[in-house]
This record gives sequence, C-alpha cells and structure tokens, in this order.
Amino acid sequence: MHRPAREAFFLEAQGGGRFCLATHPVGPPKGAVLFVGPFAEELNKSRRMVALAARAFASAGWMVLQLDCYGCGDSAGEFGEADWATWVGDVGLGRGWLSDWLQMQGRDLPLVLWGLRAGSLLIADHLATEPGARLLLWQPVTNGKQHLTQFLRLKAASEMLAESDAKTAMTRVKAALQAGETVEVAGYAVRAALASGMEAAMLRLPSGGTPSVEIVEVGAEGGSVSPAVAVLGERWREEGIRVGMQAHSGPAFWNTQEIETVPGVIEASLAALERLRS
Repeated sequence: MHRPAREAFFLEAQGGGRFCLATHPVGPPKGAVLFVGPFAEELNKSRRMVALAARAFASAGWMVLQLDCYGCGDSAGEFGEADWATWVGDVGLGRGWLSDWLQMQGRDLPLVLWGLRAGSLLIADHLATEPGARLLLWQPVTNGKQHLTQFLRLKAASEMLAESDAKTAMTRVKAALQAGETVEVAGYAVRAALASGMEAAMLRLPSGGTPSVEIVEVGAEGGSVSPAVAVLGERWREEGIRVGMQAHSGPAFWNTQEIETVPGVIEASLAALERLRS
C-alpha cells in the first residue's frame, strides 16, 4: 500500500501564518477531515496519536488537514497572545481551505470536523455561524467552564498547596482573569480573553445544522461513554441528529505522563467516518 503524501504549508491570517499539515488521500478521495486540537499541554501529548490517525484516515481515502491555531505549535504568535475568538476563526480558516480542495475534486464529498477534547468546543462555536459539517468527536469536553477550572487547578497543584491555600490561589487566579490580566498556569500564559471564551463555551449544536455526529471515547474498561456524553448524545438524537457513541479501553493519551496511543480508537474512527459519508 502507498503511504499518504504529506504537505506542510502556512495559511495567511490576521496576526501571521497558521501552520498546516495536509495528509493527502491514497486513491479516489472519500471526503475531507479537519482536525481541531485540544487545549495547552493536551495538544502536545496527543500529537503522536493524531498523526497515526491522520495517516490511517488518508490511507482510507480521506484528505486530512491539521492546523495549529494562533500561538500554538509552529503557527505565528505566542500562546499568551491568543484569544478564544481567534481560535474559533482558525477553525473557519482550515474549513475554508478544505472546502476549496473539495470543490477542486469536482464531486459532492463530505467534510468532517474532527475535534479532540476542547477542540470540540471550538467546533461548536464555529458551527454557530457556519453550520453544516459532520462531526467526529474524540473525548469531547462538554462544558468549557469546568474544563477551564480543571486547568487552573494545575497552578495550585504545581505549588503543592494545602487545600485551604489552594482555594485561595484559585480565587486569586480567577480574580486576575476577571480583571483582564494574563495568568501563568503549568507553563502556559493564559489571557483573560482566552479564558472568558472557553468559560462561556458549551458543546451545543445549531438546530438543523448538523446531520450526523460520531463520538469516540477512551475508558479504563471501555464499554459505555461517559454519562455527560450519553445524555448529550440522546438529546441530539431527539433533535433529529444521527449520533453514534462508543468507548474503548486504553490510557487517556492526551494527558498521560508518557506518550501513549490507543489503536482501537483509530479503528473505530475509520468505521465512524464511513458512517458519516452516508
């Protein structure tokens, strides 16, 4: 079997170029997939897993685009300069490039937005103004406020504070963000404009704008998806969205100490992409 060809380039955008890695499909194209990554260190921890998945998807006939949002990876800017609205705009930037690529194929092929963790929240905010894509969601974050709070707790954990001191530290960090200041947590400078955007984000889909969603989660024993995702999936089904949900055993590769992969998630996602074509 031929290995998929990979192409690195920059897309011009406000603030500077966004680094992109396109993995071209092997054989006749089936559609296009845009990867939208998780937050902060989770992005670095998951790069190996995402690279393996992108290669597998491309080998099965999918064009895959990985785009580093502003201030992340090899894109322009610093993490501490980023804000939520710019990242949501970067989702549209990548989608626009893939839409142009699909038009050049001269066939009606599907476009899938593939989100990991907080990337699902960015996708949801993007769909509020530009609906219509099909979704593949890996371990989606459903509540931005909870996700931000968990991240901010890393500051207290890194300083090994007692519980009472940790609460004081959290209060101090939140007050600084509300005052418009930038705070440093786990080596990442977080602007108030980034924190407030994430805090307001929820995994909601526009009515009638999303035909189908496939959710794949990782659990210690596999089996069922998390309760929050199960409730969300059932709600979407009641709204007429086709929803697939499944969980696989394996480590939480986005935050493990060592770099980990879960091949079962990739295999499940290949089958999910086939369902998203219909």
